[in-house]
Amino acid sequence: MLRITGYSDRYSACPGDTVQFYVNSEKAERYQAQLVRVIHGDTNPEGPGFKEEEIDAPVNKAYAGRQQKIHGGSYVLVPDTAGLNPGSFTLQAFIFPTTPGPGPHGYCHDKGMQGIVTKWHAGKQTGFGLFIDESGCLVAKIGAGKGKVTTVSSDKPLLRKVWYLVAVSYDAASGEVVLYQEPVVSNTNGGLGMALLHPASETSAVVTAKSAKPAANDAPLLFAAATVASDAGRAIQGGHYKEAVDPVPLPEQGWCYNGKIDRPRMAGRALAKSEIDALARGFAGCPGELRNDVLGAWDFHASITKSVATCQIVDVSPNRRHGFAINLPVRGMTGYNWTGDEIVYHHAPEEYGAIHFHDDDIDDARWSSDFSFTVPEGLKSGVYSVRLRIGGKSTPETEDYIPFFVRPPKGKATAKMAFIVPTNSYMAYSNDNLATNSVVAELLAGRVPIMNASDLYLNEHREYGLSTYSCHSDGSGVCYSSRLRPILNMRPKYRHWLSPSLWQFNADLHLTDWLEQMGFDYDVHTDEDLDREGLALLSRYRVVLTGSHPEYSSERMLDAYEAYQASGGRWLYLGANGFYWCSQYHPDNGNIIEVRKGEAGTRAWTANPGEYNNAFDGKYGGMWRARGRIPSKVCGLTFTGYGFDVSSYYRREPDSLRPECKWMFNGIGENEIIGDFGLVGGGAAGLEIDRYDLEFGTPHNAFLLARSEGHTDLMMQVNEEIHFTVRGYYGGGDENPMIRADMIYYKTPNDGAVFAPGSLAWCGALSHNNYDNNVSRLMKNVIKGFLKAGPLP
Repeated sequence: MLRITGYSDRYSACPGDTVQFYVNSEKAERYQAQLVRVIHGDTNPEGPGFKEEEIDAPVNKAYAGRQQKIHGGSYVLVPDTAGLNPGSFTLQAFIFPTTPGPGPHGYCHDKGMQGIVTKWHAGKQTGFGLFIDESGCLVAKIGAGKGKVTTVSSDKPLLRKVWYLVAVSYDAASGEVVLYQEPVVSNTNGGLGMALLHPASETSAVVTAKSAKPAANDAPLLFAAATVASDAGRAIQGGHYKEAVDPVPLPEQGWCYNGKIDRPRMAGRALAKSEIDALARGFAGCPGELRNDVLGAWDFHASITKSVATCQIVDVSPNRRHGFAINLPVRGMTGYNWTGDEIVYHHAPEEYGAIHFHDDDIDDARWSSDFSFTVPEGLKSGVYSVRLRIGGKSTPETEDYIPFFVRPPKGKATAKMAFIVPTNSYMAYSNDNLATNSVVAELLAGRVPIMNASDLYLNEHREYGLSTYSCHSDGSGVCYSSRLRPILNMRPKYRHWLSPSLWQFNADLHLTDWLEQMGFDYDVHTDEDLDREGLALLSRYRVVLTGSHPEYSSERMLDAYEAYQASGGRWLYLGANGFYWCSQYHPDNGNIIEVRKGEAGTRAWTANPGEYNNAFDGKYGGMWRARGRIPSKVCGLTFTGYGFDVSSYYRREPDSLRPECKWMFNGIGENEIIGDFGLVGGGAAGLEIDRYDLEFGTPHNAFLLARSEGHTDLMMQVNEEIHFTVRGYYGGGDENPMIRADMIYYKTPNDGAVFAPGSLAWCGALSHNNYDNNVSRLMKNVIKGFLKAGPLP
């Protein structure tokens, strides 16, 4: 078990900025914090070894530990106000349950009680609400105190992924409770075949019972959860909860629901079925008498992108009992009435009235801050961490690192070269659980996955959140990722289960270590910094470097890179599978990104029909290729293959001997094999590779410098280019001509240039033989040439 974990409130900071740190000491043990500059994160004994430099700082001291928990699960909170404890009431909503109860199909399982629309206090057993019980049936609960609870069940298990109109009415005068469960099936939301297989009589119900009056409580009105305790000691205010001017206390929620909810309503009297139907379809069209009795009518489709920015849930009734979405449930989801005529939510917002809730959503751990660090003037730009240790022990259980990146002073450069840390990609892969959950993990890796203690911890602690390569507990794909939580696979010393060595953060430290060893000065910035500042940031530098795997990019990042190249910037794309997926920052919180996986691409899941567009900006998600911005238009190469067993090498191509190119190969023989060594799979060409392809946008003036060969059959072509499955045609390795890493170089306007080796394993070869090797020599020649003033040869 990991005894200490933590995170910070930001990834990057300039001198004068303050970084807050949040720490969980699982057993409330004291711990020591130490600021370190991390230079090389790889513990592989075949390489230069782990390198860190301790930095003198005020944070370097012992702290009293405390346990801090993460409360996962998304829901909507409507603060308790006068009028939400009526004597008589009606609750109603359309629901699309995705884990309704035990059963043999897919993700149906016994997950316990699930709240739908609840003004319920489980601890006190007071209030009322609509739920799904352990057997998958719709139930209503009305509580007058402990031991005084009336439960009314439909006794008809709900079907997974079928829309229902559900409602409960209670008349205080007569004590009558009426529970309604009615399937709403169309040719797009469940299929008419579903309705034929399960006639309405099997899945619908109207149940009448008697109950005492519910006791009033101070619990908030919740959608997709129920209150266990009214105040969990946490609150929302400010940030992306702009409408929460005053702190809004969060309950200790439980009974979290998996699935969609559309158009929840609450009325202050017992409505007839005809009135329930009228209110369900729209508040504005209801008779005036009915509208006067409505306590809240929440339309999730109201200004989706704007309300995502504020996390506000709009009550369209005159009462304006607006709510807040907690833990970022998914917006822009097809509703009960989606016709399929439009597949973009802002083209037909009334058909996108659903929110998809998950019991494992998380947007912010919401821990209390334990200490802070203000970046001092003069601190060198680079990769830093606060190292946490219990008892001074450096073991996986007693040690954690919280990484962050120190930038140069605001608006300035302290070097001629910048490294843009691909933090979007770090976030996309954060806390992935593929080693323990993916059925193809062993096939991808070509061996049994080797896991870390943190991988096993994450498998047991799903509240730490998932990656965009994961699926939620109901089987739907994860499209949001937040860094406001401990990200345990973004740590120095972490070895990813998938690759034969390192992946993402620690793989990029191969580059920073080499830059330090070669004596190159460089500044560090993150993807978020680039998204925010654009060309103004890049234009301060003669040379800009990417990391090994800048797979996830925002539109503003692509714009900035293209503008930099056009304005004479010199750019090294040092990885593969770059600029592949559209990723979008939350409109008011750069700690969160959104990624929709569409109909194509090498991916772990696929978005449902009609749900390809980002909630954060309304634009089409998925691959940049699908939006006309294939990676080769940015970096000259396109993703072509992936294989995670061993890496290979390059042979020089005739273009490398041309006068325009031969300067890069000074000290390298004409027939010399390049990169048949390295810490990532034993070679410089591997894991994921890119190719030169004029048909897909490689510039016609690009020089093909070298090409890899000798890949194994586990190196497979990307599936977006496989249109038919034909035996023997789309094989792996050398039998497929598309399986190759192409090294290219080309000039851009105003004396700019681009160099790209086309391999994710490239930087892992830089330190071989004490940094004296042809990969290192080639890189040094290119960077020194790019840094020189004046035209390139």
